[in-house]
Amino acid sequence: MNSAPRSDRSAASFPSSASSASSAEILSAASDFMATHARQLDRLRFHAFLGRTLAPGQLLSAVDAYRNPDGGYGWGLESDLRSPESQVGAALHAFEAFEDLGGPTPHQAAELCAWLDGVTRPDGGLPFALPITEPAGCAPWWGWGDPSASSLQLTSIVAATAHRAAAHDPALRVHPWLGRATRYCLTEVAARLETGKAPQALEFAFAVRLLDTVHADYPEAADLLRGLGAHLPADGLVHVEGGTENEYLRPLDFAPFPGGPARALFSDAAVAADLQRLLAGQQEDGGWTVEYARISPAGSMEWRGAETVRAVRILRADGLL
Repeated sequence: MNSAPRSDRSAASFPSSASSASSAEILSAASDFMATHARQLDRLRFHAFLGRTLAPGQLLSAVDAYRNPDGGYGWGLESDLRSPESQVGAALHAFEAFEDLGGPTPHQAAELCAWLDGVTRPDGGLPFALPITEPAGCAPWWGWGDPSASSLQLTSIVAATAHRAAAHDPALRVHPWLGRATRYCLTEVAARLETGKAPQALEFAFAVRLLDTVHADYPEAADLLRGLGAHLPADGLVHVEGGTENEYLRPLDFAPFPGGPARALFSDAAVAADLQRLLAGQQEDGGWTVEYARISPAGSMEWRGAETVRAVRILRADGLL
């Protein structure tokens, strides 16, 4: 769904390599990358989840720079969707930042839910994207979706991230939109499984992440998760249709964090290997990169900042940093 360049350098080019670099060295190099290259929002997210001191409201103010009067978010918060109007893809990244806040927002999360509720389709799903007013610098796939049709891909990942943010925000947790979107995803996954076919790669991964997140609150999630898991190849590698030649989803794309049932879909060896791959993916400049297609220079570097936040978060959660 997102895009950024893949480095020409191999992961092994990182000085002293992942196997010999200490946690302090890895984090120091990542901090240097973020200071040198990342947008302010991702720098603040990086500081927040590492527990570094921020001024009150500093991170929320950075997210608000992308906020529209309707309560939604745009303006390139989704780095390959640089148009100013509120978009579903941008809502995903707003919820990521709300999760990093570690507490409730004064009103932003509830108002974002209200905006999402207003663009939700009658079946409870969100559209992939809304009409783009300024297409310059936007990835072409954001214009391919039908705004009148629900997208399991977008609804799953937006709802999954909202649930994670809701752990710190009671108003978000009880908002009717979140329950409605979750119910749409559960129904849609069940319908896909009845056909005997796995969803498209990104739908597949994002549905697994939602089920992993909500399994304690939705009893049917466990069976749906097992049903999806039956379609996973033994090595956990799923090629992204329409992506670059080397664009694969791997175990950590389906189950980025330990402690949930999605990790059990993969062997311990597959998860360990993917963690080592991620650890070894730090580049010479201290940041991580991704396998998405290159769209714009600004978006490409912004994705590297966001991917560095993601990589360090996962490695830390698994005790490797």
